[in-house]
Amino acid sequence: MRILGIDPGLATIGYALVDKETNHFDVLEYGVIKTAAGKKDSERLSIIYRNIKELITEFEPEQMAVEELFFNKNVKTAISVGQARGVILLAGAEAELKIAEYTPLQIKQAVVGYGRADKRQVQLMVQSLLSLSELPRPDDAADALAVSICHGHVYSAHSGWEERL
Repeated sequence: MRILGIDPGLATIGYALVDKETNHFDVLEYGVIKTAAGKKDSERLSIIYRNIKELITEFEPEQMAVEELFFNKNVKTAISVGQARGVILLAGAEAELKIAEYTPLQIKQAVVGYGRADKRQVQLMVQSLLSLSELPRPDDAADALAVSICHGHVYSAHSGWEERL
C-alpha cells in the first residue's frame, strides 16, 4: 500500500510518500512544499494544490492520510490552514484516493504510544520505525512521515477500514 501523508499548512506543507507491506515501511520521498508569505492566499492555495497533484501523479499513492486541524487561539491561522487542508483533500478526492484524517493525539499515540509526546520524541520514533540514518527534517516533513505511519498502523489494525470522509 502506498500512502501519501500530509501535514497541512499555508506557509509550509509537509509531505511523505511511503510504501507499507505487512509491518515494514519503505520511504520513497519526503519533504515540504513552501509558499511565500507575500503572495495572496489564493495564489498560495493554488501552489499547494498543484504540488499535491504533481506528487499524486508522480508517485501514484493509493491512499492519503492528512493531519486534522488542531484549533489554536489564532483564528486567522486556523482558517488559512483549513483552506489549505481543503485544497489538499480536493486533490486527493479528484485522484480517487482513499482519504483518512487523524488528530495530532491519534498520530502521537500510533507512533510513540503516548498522545502527549513532544516533537523530538516523535522524530526519534519516526527515525527508528523507518530505519532512517538521521532525524527527519524539517519538522513538517517529520510530521508527514508520522501521519503516514499512523495510517499504516490503523489500516493494518482494521482490515475493514473505511474512508473517513
